[in-house]
Amino acid sequence: QVQLVESGGGLVQAGGSLRLSCAASGRTLSSWTMGWFRQAPGKEREFVAGIKRSGGSTYYADSVKGRFTISRDNAKAYLQMNSLKPEDTAVYYCAAALWDSASYYIYEYDYWGQGTQVTISS
Repeated sequence: QVQLVESGGGLVQAGGSLRLSCAASGRTLSSWTMGWFRQAPGKEREFVAGIKRSGGSTYYADSVKGRFTISRDNAKAYLQMNSLKPEDTAVYYCAAALWDSASYYIYEYDYWGQGTQVTISS
């Protein structure tokens, strides 16, 4: 069992930045493809960004390309969020997938964190 814990959420003004972190209790993340998803009130959970276990290639939702950057080290996965907009307001979830083929879909990810709230004021 992998327990993921997100941190770094908060309230910022539009145009600001936040950096989210995701750690796994008691183990490294090097064996997992990692993803970030978000869920706004009244909406379905959606893919934000992912980084492959092997090679470290990254991929993003169109809505965040050029503003968000996903990265990782052995201990944590990160989501650097710049030029934040009110529509980025959501609970952000970290997810881990065993298979390197995992990409944009919720069902491809095996483990999830509890989420961290990100609120962007206009």
